[in-house]
Amino acid sequence: MDLGIAGQKVLITGASQGIGAGLAQVFAEEGCAVYLVARSADKLDAVASELRSALGAQVETLAIDLTAPDAVGRVVAFAGTPDILVNNAGAIPGGNLWHVDEAQWRAGWELKVFGYINMTRAFYPLMQERGSGVILNNIGNGGENFDFDYVCGTTGNAALMAFTRAIGGRSMDHGIRVLGVNPGPVATDRIFKVLRTRAIERFGTEDAADELTAGYPAGRIASVRETADMFAFLASPRSAYTSGTIITIDGGITSRRAIG
Repeated sequence: MDLGIAGQKVLITGASQGIGAGLAQVFAEEGCAVYLVARSADKLDAVASELRSALGAQVETLAIDLTAPDAVGRVVAFAGTPDILVNNAGAIPGGNLWHVDEAQWRAGWELKVFGYINMTRAFYPLMQERGSGVILNNIGNGGENFDFDYVCGTTGNAALMAFTRAIGGRSMDHGIRVLGVNPGPVATDRIFKVLRTRAIERFGTEDAADELTAGYPAGRIASVRETADMFAFLASPRSAYTSGTIITIDGGITSRRAIG
């Protein structure tokens, strides 16, 4: 399927690894110019080199800490007005209310929750002036599945879901579509670390992590590609009447609810 986004400029934050690197791959394959932002210059360079070598892609990189006071302005100067913005940077720490202290809570929200808000605040008017644009927020199904042991993340993700729906509900009046994606567990280094930690907590050994994944739909977690492909479709004209909504990709985990 031709998604009709070849030649478009795509700005992706948190693009040096995991889902972010997968997003860069998918959009580059679609013929987009990808502008990648993350903290690690070395990891960004490795992703960019691979995309240029394998696909001949146009790739620009900016190594920056998005929590720095002038960070968003520098990203605007770097990327100009993208056709597609993917807010992806940030990993909110796990743990219950007493494991995640105030400093950790604020740091996690500063990068992800306020990061997404501030990027949208900066790029939305630029897209509005041009009359077109798509903003995609990578949120997470923790915003739908309230978790005592992921209280900082579940609360932050729920806030970003509300933010996405609030902005996306009116954005088409300005030629802009704003959407969210809620991945469940995805095969990244981060989720494997989380699974090992939970295996130790529940079974006393990280070797039991496979027992946790066995309980997921189809006995596995999602691949990065399965997740990234959805972003590309939502960003494309194939999804031109979609805004203010959240797409959940978790094999049905969120829907496995029952009374009693």
